[in-house]
Amino acid sequence: MNISLNPHFEELVKGKVESGHYNSVSEVMREALRLLEERDQLRDLRLEKLRSEIQQGTNSSETTLLDADGIKSRLHTRFAAQQMEE
Repeated sequence: MNISLNPHFEELVKGKVESGHYNSVSEVMREALRLLEERDQLRDLRLEKLRSEIQQGTNSSETTLLDADGIKSRLHTRFAAQQMEE
C-alpha cells in the first residue's frame, strides 16, 4: 500500500523515525492508525453513553416546568450584582 502525505506530515513522520522513537515509517503509521482507532472507539463509547443518558431522561417520570420570566429575572439580578462588584 502506498500513501501520499503533504510535506508537513512527511516531515513529522521522518522526524519521529530520526528521533529514534520509531524504527521505521511503517511503525509510525501503525501507531498513528492505532491512535485513530482508539479515538474512534472512545468517541463511540461517549456517544453510546450520551444516548443512554438521553433515553434515561426521556424515560424518567420527573418533569419540571420552567418559568422563563423568573429565570431571566434571577439572571438579571445576578448580572447586576456582579457588575456592582467590579
